[in-house]
Amino acid sequence: MADTNKVCWYIIHITPSRELVVRDNILKMVENNGLQDQIFEVKVLEEEEIVEKNGKRKIVMKKKFPTYAFIKMIYSDHVYYKVTSIQGVTGFVGAGGRPEALSADEIRRMGLEKVKAEDLGINEGDQVRIIAGAFEGYYGEVNKIDAEASVVEVILHMFGKPTPIKLEFNQIERC
Repeated sequence: MADTNKVCWYIIHITPSRELVVRDNILKMVENNGLQDQIFEVKVLEEEEIVEKNGKRKIVMKKKFPTYAFIKMIYSDHVYYKVTSIQGVTGFVGAGGRPEALSADEIRRMGLEKVKAEDLGINEGDQVRIIAGAFEGYYGEVNKIDAEASVVEVILHMFGKPTPIKLEFNQIERC
């Protein structure tokens, strides 16, 4: 159930192909109604995808979670009403359509917020499990940590050879 007076991430369900329009309309509604102290961020998660068409490659942005957006807010009946009254919003994800806050683990796995090196509690030489991306499910050893870029180099042993790969902090967890 939604937690009042606490800033949390929630998921809203949106009419197909209207995610970006709804995000923009929520941001306008926040500005027009002075709700900056109750609604802080609205995100539609996208990732780059290489598409080949007519022999040419191009990079397109693909939605990671079609028909969903993520909203960081303090829950109240007023804010709930304002968000759900926006055209294209079909409701919040949760029991009975009432918002359920995402857990810290869900927030990290989805990449909604930047993960800091100290939040991970990892050091060079530590074993980590990859929890997102092309190497999800693999285990490796931390070789280098770039705290400024929020990137870690992990050595995977593939085909009997050590293979270094760079991953974002939200793609790994300590074993």
